[in-house]
Amino acid sequence: MRDNLKIGILGGGQLGGMLLRHAIDLGLSVSVLDKDANAPCARYTSSFTCGDQKSYDDVVAFGKDLDVITIEMEAVNIDALRELEKQGKKVFPTPDTIQVIQDKYVQKQFLISHNIPVVPGIAVEGKSDLHKHENKLPGCLKKRRDGYDGYGVMVLKTSADIEKAFEQPSVLEELVDIKHEIAVIVGRNEQGAVKCYDPVMMVFAEDKFILESQVAPAQLEDGLAKEAIAIAEKVADALKLVGILAVEMFVTKDNKILVNEMAPRPHNSGHHTIEASTTSQYEQLLRAILGLPLGDTTLHLPSLMLNILWNDALAANTEERFNALLDVAGAHLHWYGKKGNKPGRKVGHVTVTGSTMQEILAKAETIRKILN
Repeated sequence: MRDNLKIGILGGGQLGGMLLRHAIDLGLSVSVLDKDANAPCARYTSSFTCGDQKSYDDVVAFGKDLDVITIEMEAVNIDALRELEKQGKKVFPTPDTIQVIQDKYVQKQFLISHNIPVVPGIAVEGKSDLHKHENKLPGCLKKRRDGYDGYGVMVLKTSADIEKAFEQPSVLEELVDIKHEIAVIVGRNEQGAVKCYDPVMMVFAEDKFILESQVAPAQLEDGLAKEAIAIAEKVADALKLVGILAVEMFVTKDNKILVNEMAPRPHNSGHHTIEASTTSQYEQLLRAILGLPLGDTTLHLPSLMLNILWNDALAANTEERFNALLDVAGAHLHWYGKKGNKPGRKVGHVTVTGSTMQEILAKAETIRKILN
């Protein structure tokens, strides 16, 4: 199947590693570019190139002999991808899509222009600019570019907090009265066919803004799940997406849905699809960019995904804790194989499945105790 097709991934982290796993199922040949010679993908492909995804020359050189190029991170060189398109390479998501999403303020303005509800926010250049907008505090400050896993996000409660604010261009958002944080993964191909996964409920670590766990399906009131899916489909169509997109949303206390952020690649909120869905988000991405029929997104089992963050307890006795975790029925461990771990770094995840959500929550609590 497509034996001679050459596919490339910009980024060699855990998302790329899980994408490679599913590419193997489809008999595909995949190359990876990452600036870290010890990136997780380096051990999973015989075609690994050490180079900077943000470098024009590195990206063009990497892509010159490829047929299709995709990403596992947004921080890539757009100009290089446009040049590769001119050379006849297929780039999905397109450089236009990536460019919209790379900048959180541009992303927000794009959504507003397509009548998609978002969290209100303004662009600020840095600390001095923030002082002009003290009347908008409290608020949530986000770096416009290169934020991930809670990095680049902080809450400013009063004007005194401005001194610790980012110097980089940022977005100051209103604090939303949130009841739930949810996400929908949507896939779309070149023909405009769209398929969504069921919304998931997300739980974030309060102090770090990093996803702690995620429950599928989300336990939402009647009608909210359908509304969230409709919004995700509308966003995918507006972007003319080819690939997959994670649409993170807030459900407010008065049951309004607002789009928070988007990611045009595999996403933490879709990890559970490997064990719990007919077609994983990774296989869906490959199907979308290769012109294959989109896969069935049915959720076969309720599940909970728990991120593993490196801590002293894990460092002290990793193997014993792994053995105890793997002894929990219905638990599937994904260990990313990262090197040079430090406290708080995301190093793996566990997906727990079961027949009822009550059973799953009990297993997840057992796993939390094992890991901490």
